[in-house]
Amino acid sequence: MNPDGQDRKGWNMYMTIGEMLDELAKKAGKDPQLKEELKATRQAPNPLSAFCEKCRSQGYPVYEMDLLQEGEETYAAMKRSTNGGGENSPLLEGEDDYYEMFFAGLGD
Repeated sequence: MNPDGQDRKGWNMYMTIGEMLDELAKKAGKDPQLKEELKATRQAPNPLSAFCEKCRSQGYPVYEMDLLQEGEETYAAMKRSTNGGGENSPLLEGEDDYYEMFFAGLGD
């Protein structure tokens, strides 16, 4: 581990799941083959596992539970920050699903 938080592959251990997915989406936007490989994971018997495996093969240590937990924690923080987090908080449908948001942002 380097003093700047990067490992031998250049991955920054201080990146959040969202930051890693943003970086991977940018990389896929420049690489049509990677984009198609990422999309193909959705056809796998276990799409979430296949997607996370593809992320790891690209140097982003994304695991299923980390991906799900990150979305839930972000959503919970947003709920707490709106109107005191009470029952009048707006419904933020889908905001907790980083996996689906990744593919929505990836486009065709």
